[in-house]
Amino acid sequence: MQLIGTVTPERPLLVLAVAEEAAHLGADLPVLLTGMGKVNATAALATVLARGPLPAEVVNLGTAGALRPGLQGRTHVIGTVLQHDLDTAVLHLLTGHTYGGPLTLAAEGPTLATGDLFVSEEAARGRLAERADLVDMEGYALAAVAQRAGVPIRLVKHVSDEAGEGAAKVWRESVDDCAKLLAAWVAEHL
Repeated sequence: MQLIGTVTPERPLLVLAVAEEAAHLGADLPVLLTGMGKVNATAALATVLARGPLPAEVVNLGTAGALRPGLQGRTHVIGTVLQHDLDTAVLHLLTGHTYGGPLTLAAEGPTLATGDLFVSEEAARGRLAERADLVDMEGYALAAVAQRAGVPIRLVKHVSDEAGEGAAKVWRESVDDCAKLLAAWVAEHL
């Protein structure tokens, strides 16, 4: 975890997994680098929010894999986020309670599936495409933490790869271009 800048109630907090995704951001807003995965994202954001003060909003910027055609090379504000690696239905059968159900963040926008798996295999991609449009490794965790703390959150994802064969190589080759486009989104929208 690395926090760059000072969190204030007047400004948004930009949250990204890794420095590669934040490489082209300006220095005028605070930036939290969480590390990859749901546990790192949860621990980092919960720690910063618990210390206070709370930011005006949390804006999670990052890369995502496309699970469906037509999403590649674009920046998306997520409408709904779900966990793809938590068997919510089975947990409900066992306990009668829903744990980790989908979270609605905006009236419209693609559905993001979050899980602790870098999707780079066609069978996994196909299964996830039945439920979501995009896939990442931190979005759900950050949304859950922000909502519990009462802080508004936006998930903004730029598609870096198609979450299939060769996705890791494509991510490494495209992450800098994605970082430039995410920085341009921040300049235009914040």
